[in-house]
Amino acid sequence: MPSDPMTHSASTLIDTRGRPLRDLRVSVTDRCNFRCTYCMPKEVFGKDFQFLEREQLLSFGEIHRLVRIFRDHGVEKVRLTGGEPLVRRKLERLIEMLAYHEDLDLTLTTNGSLLRQKAADLKAAGLKRVTVSLDSLDNDTFTRMNDVDFPVSKVLEGIEEADRVGLRPVKINMVVKRGVNDDSVVEMARFFKGTGHIVRFIEFMDVGSTNGWQMEHVVPSRELVEKIRAEFPIEPVDANYRGEVAERWRYLDGSGEVGFISSVTQAFCKDCTRTRLSAEGQLFTCLFATRGTDLRALLRADASDEEISAAIAKVWSARADRYSEIRTAETAKLRKVEMSYIGG
Repeated sequence: MPSDPMTHSASTLIDTRGRPLRDLRVSVTDRCNFRCTYCMPKEVFGKDFQFLEREQLLSFGEIHRLVRIFRDHGVEKVRLTGGEPLVRRKLERLIEMLAYHEDLDLTLTTNGSLLRQKAADLKAAGLKRVTVSLDSLDNDTFTRMNDVDFPVSKVLEGIEEADRVGLRPVKINMVVKRGVNDDSVVEMARFFKGTGHIVRFIEFMDVGSTNGWQMEHVVPSRELVEKIRAEFPIEPVDANYRGEVAERWRYLDGSGEVGFISSVTQAFCKDCTRTRLSAEGQLFTCLFATRGTDLRALLRADASDEEISAAIAKVWSARADRYSEIRTAETAKLRKVEMSYIGG
């Protein structure tokens, strides 16, 4: 019987702060069909912006090979991101390749614009769950934030279809920006309460250098908790696993839960188990990184699995990232890699 190409004998990597490598986020494209003002503003990512050429992107075979090597180091969860991952042609083929080994927790984050059309194929290919970015239920606010006049109704249709085909629980990520959509928080909680979907409210982050981040735009999670609690009784719940970014709260009436990602006001670095792979094969050990390590060069120079594995081990073993613990007004000004390049 041929050997399983995804079988691994996990030799877990530990970084300088005792954090294991468990989660890999893979960007499959740097392109997106939205121009969200907090991520890919039109002023920067306009018609003349030079995105990666096809030959610069990692092929599906290259991604598959890297995932297999990462699994040898203990990675249990892979999340496909972008850009918008569903604009990458034939993405279902990559999902089929990665889903070959059933115990890999394979998920995807999307803006939901193409989800209604693709949900059934994604599920059939082996995807387990989706997370959908949705910043408001008010169509005027939503179209203003995505800046391409895409209607919120189409995203909601995508969420319904994902639920119907079994890509659940669907998680909904809402980036909250003061003065823009913070008045939509309670409405968002109310709309999805009792549906089985999990809304997660995310503080506006200083990721990259193009989104005009200012502290005054941040709505602290504790303020959002109180807003929701004033309408619906909620209580905190223990994390599902070490390194879970969202702080979980459940409705006292048993109708589900919500989450809060306090990416600015509360440091969450101490248990971070995530690393990120850009669409062109750069390895980043932090969402707020300023530089990466080129794995594509090794792949295309015919490096062996052992050589690539050693390179990954060297990077993770030296990792000391703790950006959210040391963030200051000055570090926030550093030129960091854009979220659209390495995913969220």
